[in-house]
This record gives sequence, C-alpha cells and structure tokens, in this order.
Amino acid sequence: MKRSKQLKILEIIKEHVINNKKEYMIVALLFIIGIFLGVLFVNNIQENPKLEITNYIKGFIEKMKTIETLNHMELLKNSIGQNILLAIILWFFGTTVIGIPVVFGLVIYRGFCLGYTIAACITVVGLPQGIWLVFILLLLQNILFIPAMLALAVSGFKLYKSIIKDRNKENVKIEVVRHTIFSFIMLLILVISSVIEIFLSMNLFKVLVKYF
Repeated sequence: MKRSKQLKILEIIKEHVINNKKEYMIVALLFIIGIFLGVLFVNNIQENPKLEITNYIKGFIEKMKTIETLNHMELLKNSIGQNILLAIILWFFGTTVIGIPVVFGLVIYRGFCLGYTIAACITVVGLPQGIWLVFILLLLQNILFIPAMLALAVSGFKLYKSIIKDRNKENVKIEVVRHTIFSFIMLLILVISSVIEIFLSMNLFKVLVKYF
C-alpha cells in the first residue's frame, strides 16, 4: 500500500512536469537569472561589505569547529518552519491573479541567495575548499529543495493561466484544489530537504569543518 502511494505521487509529479514544460523552462530561467545576479553582486561589492561577508563566513566556520553537539531538533524546527512559510507564500500568491509577480520575484530572490552564498563561500575560502563547502552545505538539500520550489511556482503559474483563460468558476475551483494538493506534496518534499539539511549536511560539515 505504501509503495503504491509513493508510485502515485511520483506519477503526479512526472505528469505535472511533462504537461508544463514551457512553464518549467520560464521559472528555471528566472531562477538561473537570480543565481547569476547573486554571483555578480558578490564579485562587484565594495571592500567593506566584502570584509563583512568574509568575517561572517570565517566566524561561522570557527564556531562550528568549537561546537561539540548540534541541537538538531531546534535547527530542524527552524528549517521546517522556513520551508512551510515558503510553501504557504507560494501557494497563496499562486492562487491570486495579481500574486504571480510575487511568485516570480521569490524564485529570482531564492536564486540570488544561492548565487550569493556560492560566490561568497568560494571567495572567502578559495576555490577547492569553497566547492566542498558549497557541496556539503548547499547541494545535498537543494537536490530536493530547488525542484520542489520551482514546482510550487509552476503550479501557481499554471493556475494563473487557467484563471485568465477560463472564467468558469467551477473549473477554477477544480484547478485551485489541484494546485493545493500538489502544493502539499511539494511541502512534504521541502520537509524532507530540511531533514537532509540538518541530519546529513550539518553533520557532514561538522566532521569535515576542521579541514577548512
């Protein structure tokens, strides 16, 4: 029974991607633009802000070296809370016609944050160690986080297009229900990404941080 439910969820996701290729391309492009802007920002900031970034990252690394035990449950609660808030915002603004620019803006912003963090890590600790730092702290959980976030944005974009094209209230209600169900599935994936972040990425970083 459990396996059949998992397969059904995978089928829903697969069908969603196939039926919305163009929308995924648009949203993915916005995310990539955000990454590019984040990298560009770090590479072109003044010396004082760059020094602040350097001190923050080095301070974080040194702090992780001295901490003996991580408070996993507190970290997990914070991470899940942030992801739930993100899912709710994307779901809510995806259900309104005027909210779709907010959805797109949030995608660009998350891309900007990722690009900013990648560029900052590499700038501060150097290329080889920076890549490892990015892989440990960012890549593992983002394997699930990024697709789930983009899928939430696409679901809202699809609902927006449905509302614009079809004024039938019953059809719109059906699309809203579909958007809500799909958003809940993506929320579950975001929660899993939080578990990976705290119990895999943070623990792995704690083991390897002495080499940074």
